[in-house]
Amino acid sequence: MKEKRLVKFQKWIACGSLSIGFCVIIFFSFSFMEESIPDKIWIEQGKEENFDFNLPVTGEVEQEGLEVFGNQSPAVEQDKIKLDLQKSFSLKSKEQGTYSIVCRLFGLFPIKEVALEVVEEAKVVPCGIPVGIYVKTDGILIIGTGTVTGSDGMNYEPAENLVKSGDYVKTVNDQVIATKEDLIEKINQCQGEAVVLGVLREDEFIHLKVQPVQVSEDEYKLGIWVRDDLAGVGTMTFYDGQGAYGALGHPVSDLDTGMKVSMGEGTLYEAEVAGITKGEKGSPGEIAGVITYLDQYRLGTVEENTNVGIYGHLEQTPQKIGQETYLPVGLKQDIEEGEATVISTVSGERREYSIVITDMDYNSENKGILFQVTDPELLSLTGGIVQGMSGSPILQNGKVIGAVTHVFVQDASKGYGIFIENMLQH
Repeated sequence: MKEKRLVKFQKWIACGSLSIGFCVIIFFSFSFMEESIPDKIWIEQGKEENFDFNLPVTGEVEQEGLEVFGNQSPAVEQDKIKLDLQKSFSLKSKEQGTYSIVCRLFGLFPIKEVALEVVEEAKVVPCGIPVGIYVKTDGILIIGTGTVTGSDGMNYEPAENLVKSGDYVKTVNDQVIATKEDLIEKINQCQGEAVVLGVLREDEFIHLKVQPVQVSEDEYKLGIWVRDDLAGVGTMTFYDGQGAYGALGHPVSDLDTGMKVSMGEGTLYEAEVAGITKGEKGSPGEIAGVITYLDQYRLGTVEENTNVGIYGHLEQTPQKIGQETYLPVGLKQDIEEGEATVISTVSGERREYSIVITDMDYNSENKGILFQVTDPELLSLTGGIVQGMSGSPILQNGKVIGAVTHVFVQDASKGYGIFIENMLQH
């Protein structure tokens, strides 16, 4: 009897293991399918765009205004088209607009809804040149807190556990401030009375009451480290026919807080490469640049700091570009694994260097293209990708397809890039 019960128990274990295994397979299948299909697809107006996902997934899309070639079949509703994503197909629309493709695994289980946007054909000038960036912060950025020695010789930390690194001081006692000097002046005017700071913390505006410490006869301090501007060198990616430009492919972040900077007004300048620290395993290299803050070297404005780059408008064409060459934009579906090039001015001369695209993540915000540097000259000069090359445009088959954004710390020859369409739809 005991032997029979043991056998039965073992059968239950086997059935339970199979059920768990099946659930795990389903879970990873869903995850794989979801990652393999873009959250958003662009197609150019009037152009037939080809897709080949090779996945056991069906998609259902509105028929009005959209032409589908290759494998469409009648859907349950007459005004919709059903797609078989295991086969190649093409999409085309004569008009700009937005559609939605509902995707299901095996035609049954909902996976995701893909936004399909029909856009105008875009052409840009790929740049790859160093630019100087100077911006004022939108408010006074708090970097951290510290100890203040009062006029009585005692140490105080008046702002500890009140303000946080990354806060932006916008007002003092309800009076708007714009510079560090404004903040210092308002604190000294308090004559030892507590002040109320209007602080923007992430997306919330809060009021914090802080007691200043008197450090001399007419001087008071809050014990906070602050910054109201920043400057650096990056790489311009492109500009278009209206003079709008994009650069970096990732946000400008504060060196101390590591957080994206909330920008006020900013200016773009010409810059020169002054030196290169070669990238090595475990130690990313960098480009040292020189910015000349003179009107004749002013290129334009800095107006936006986003997760996919900085943006503004040019007032003059950068001299390093030389003869302007507008190239078409390559969308995600145009990109292939294999040979490509990156434009950079690391040697002092603007030129293309060879790379190989090894993988793609369609849904990554700014790490969608994985590539490896193969150009012997660039490897000899920099070791591959170094800090300061972010924004260098990536070209393939005569199209601008993306920009360099990150380097592998353990292998400088490898890097990530952002899809150019992500930069264009900021």
